[in-house]
Amino acid sequence: MLTRNVADGIHLIEHAFTNVYLVEDERSLMIVDSGLPAAQHDISSAVRSLGYGPGSVSAIVLTHGHFDHTGTAAKLRAEFRAPILAHPADHYIAAHPYRYAHERSRWTYPLRFPASLRSLGAMTLAGALLVRGVADVQDLGPESGTALPGTPNLLHTPGHTAGHIALHFPERDALICGDSIVTFNPYTGHRGPQIVSGAATADSGVALASLQALADAGAKTLLTGHGDPWTGGAEAAVEQALARGAS
Repeated sequence: MLTRNVADGIHLIEHAFTNVYLVEDERSLMIVDSGLPAAQHDISSAVRSLGYGPGSVSAIVLTHGHFDHTGTAAKLRAEFRAPILAHPADHYIAAHPYRYAHERSRWTYPLRFPASLRSLGAMTLAGALLVRGVADVQDLGPESGTALPGTPNLLHTPGHTAGHIALHFPERDALICGDSIVTFNPYTGHRGPQIVSGAATADSGVALASLQALADAGAKTLLTGHGDPWTGGAEAAVEQALARGAS
């Protein structure tokens, strides 16, 4: 489902508890993260409903390489003839989306947190176990944002993965966080600002430390990889996530 203008010129597509963002400027659009395989039709239809097609989609930017953020990237690249960009440290995960570091076994979480069954089940039905890796990913470096719609400042926020990035849009007072901070944790079913569980996070201590970069950005609106937009300001969200800690 497309929700327009969750921030100025930034639109949200939510499918199977996973978020994709479309960012416009005067001439073009970029796709931030690409969801799970079953989201392809929703993303493609949303891009075209906004008036964009092949040649006017600048890039598909991955905040990180996990399967639920790369699930439609290859097909969207073919459809819209747009390059896929990610931090160099996440190129391997993007190509091999199930070979990623994580602190804890994924399989114990449904037993420990039965509320997660709804989200994990929805993600599975949306193709979470069927994601093919994406190769030929281009580097996303510190200065890459100057060429992207909205000219975001790119923040390296490691911990969830080594190459995780967030995109800060100062003029729009918004921050696309990926999974550096979320307002819904698929592995527990818990809501509110927090980092993702150790089932999918490489180093929770580093992830918690990286939250300072989000607080320093000072954006009012945080747009997360999972969960509803947070409009209470970055500092308040980070304070809550630090108080909650790792799971």
